[in-house]
Amino acid sequence: MTNEHVKIVAVNRKARHDYIIEDTFEAGVVLTGSEIKSIRAGQVNLRDSYAVIRDGEAWLLNVHISPYKQASYQNHEPKRDRKLLLHRREINRLTGKLQEKGLTLVPLRIYLKNSRAKVELGLGRGKKSYDKRETLRERSDQRQIDRALGRRQKGYD
Repeated sequence: MTNEHVKIVAVNRKARHDYIIEDTFEAGVVLTGSEIKSIRAGQVNLRDSYAVIRDGEAWLLNVHISPYKQASYQNHEPKRDRKLLLHRREINRLTGKLQEKGLTLVPLRIYLKNSRAKVELGLGRGKKSYDKRETLRERSDQRQIDRALGRRQKGYD
């Protein structure tokens, strides 16, 4: 059993709504000092973000990390491209999978693991609009079932 401390900082809830996640990967992120301070403060937005592999390296694009107020003139660009740290074999595997039609690399969440920033990447296939409606319907039905079971367990019915 490992002694790892994990603190989830940001979750991309829209990713699981828009994509069918087939596989997940954990990657480190190359950050500046003001960026890690903003991440620790929870100032991260993963909406509309994605990852690509270019020139044999993985990159995280369009992630908004708010400027750190105390950083003064040494602050970072909020939406700059950030390099991801993955093993060579993982990058090669992802490159092969991304060449399949319809697969995208989507950041699912950013978290701190033993005080290091990590991003969980999901290999996702885009959902069609009817798939999204079906997912919402299933969630609504499950909520109604849970509500009905909760009433019965409490002795209301």
